[in-house]
Amino acid sequence: MASNPVMDRIKAEVEAHPIVLFMKGTAQFPMCGFSSRASQALKSAGAHLHTVNVLEDAEIRANLPRYSDWPTFPQLFINGELIGGCDITVELFESGELARMVAEAQKPA
Repeated sequence: MASNPVMDRIKAEVEAHPIVLFMKGTAQFPMCGFSSRASQALKSAGAHLHTVNVLEDAEIRANLPRYSDWPTFPQLFINGELIGGCDITVELFESGELARMVAEAQKPA
């Protein structure tokens, strides 16, 4: 398959940070309720998260669902792996699992 610069950029974002949330808006100024709830759950779980505002990058917004095979935003990646969207993130937070995953991902190597 030919290299796709957008897919390469998404992959680079996902691999460069232990916790990445592709969201509408930013953690400080979320532009949709789902993104807001997901980033809030991550912050409450102690995450130092890196966010990518898909509203500012049409190419990423168009290609991320193909990259992750997940149709909606936000999308949470921990250690390069798609965890899921808002509902899954909030469920993991409520069960305490998200805090464990975050702590694990942020452990110094």
